[in-house]
Amino acid sequence: MGARRSTAARTVRQVARSSPFSEVPRALCQAVCESLAVDGATFSLLTDTPSRQLLCASDATALRLEEIQFTVAEGPCVTAAAEGVPVLMEDLDADLARWPFFSASMSEQLPEVKAVYAFPLRMGEETLGSMDLLRREKGGLDAHAVRESQHVADAVVEALLSTLTELLNGSAPPAWEPADVIRSHWSSTHQAIGVVAARLDISISDALARMRAEAFRTGETLAEVTAAVLRRRPRA
Repeated sequence: MGARRSTAARTVRQVARSSPFSEVPRALCQAVCESLAVDGATFSLLTDTPSRQLLCASDATALRLEEIQFTVAEGPCVTAAAEGVPVLMEDLDADLARWPFFSASMSEQLPEVKAVYAFPLRMGEETLGSMDLLRREKGGLDAHAVRESQHVADAVVEALLSTLTELLNGSAPPAWEPADVIRSHWSSTHQAIGVVAARLDISISDALARMRAEAFRTGETLAEVTAAVLRRRPRA
């Protein structure tokens, strides 16, 4: 089945064309959930790097899944982006060894999530980020579902094609809704990393590592640690 003939991918393209610009990522997330029959979805750029930028999360559970992976620097979406291949976890309760920090955080914070499927967002030979899908029931994807999901990931990249260069090169968050979520997972995080790096005279990578360690130690999200840093509270 070609990408153009994928029903789910065609739905995603139609949603992108019919949605106001500010609503496109959120509308895409909802369309992906409905088309692929999953319980949540997220998209992010530069997922496996310190410059990771969230594009959307379908709901609070999906957002938390994304935050956990960015905080502990491991998990399905990080691996999918780093290796450029789908990563399918059909039973999170059974698959604990591959990403121990991710697994521990999921067991504690999102025990209701039982399966996660991550697909790279690709443009030609380049991997730009990842798409995460979650389910509250255990189970794998058959070959058809994997193909459909890959076609949908391609359709997401196509839908955002006109803004991808600006998104990857710009420092300001795009004018997407919900604005507070986009801001806190875009420019605010990287601003806080810079504050910690300057305060402690360390590298950007080391500053992010300190913030991640603080989030993991306290059970907070990286967004919450970011907010504390920007309020100039002594945290990381």
